Amino acid sequence: MEKILERYERYSYAERQLVASESDPQGNWSMDYNRLKAKVELLQRNHRHYMGEELDSLSLKELQNLEQQLDTALKLIRSKKNQLMYESISELQGKEKTIQEQNTMLAKQIKEREKTVAQQQQSQWGQQDHGLNSSSFLLPQPPPCLKIGGAYREEATEMRRNELDLTLEPIYSCHLGCFAA
Repeated sequence: MEKILERYERYSYAERQLVASESDPQGNWSMDYNRLKAKVELLQRNHRHYMGEELDSLSLKELQNLEQQLDTALKLIRSKKNQLMYESISELQGKEKTIQEQNTMLAKQIKEREKTVAQQQQSQWGQQDHGLNSSSFLLPQPPPCLKIGGAYREEATEMRRNELDLTLEPIYSCHLGCFAA
């Protein structure tokens, strides 16, 4: 029974409020308008004060209060700025570490490839040398010697002579065995 009475009182109170607001809608609107207009004017005046305008009408206490508000706002702004800068620095340090790791990995890959290429070249040189000594990769194989004039083969001796029956000897003697005497 008590619950029913409580609900009745709540509904009847809500109904009375609704009827009262409907009876004078113009009065409520004008009060709301005046209240909101005063609030907007106060906000505009405070904004001008924060921007450093129209400070002549403020008392010493109001100026000190304004200064304290601005100091607090500056501290909050600087704190937020520092936080963002630290986060940015941390992010950039992480990127730097990642890039350095990639750089190290790429340097290792380059060294491995250079080593592989060097081994391939050594194996190719070894195949070209056909078992010659290790210094042979520095000096190329001498070309076959060519005797100008003299007997090239026993059976073709007569055909290789010139009209004056002279044999030509090499002018330079080569230590590499290029020209055989």
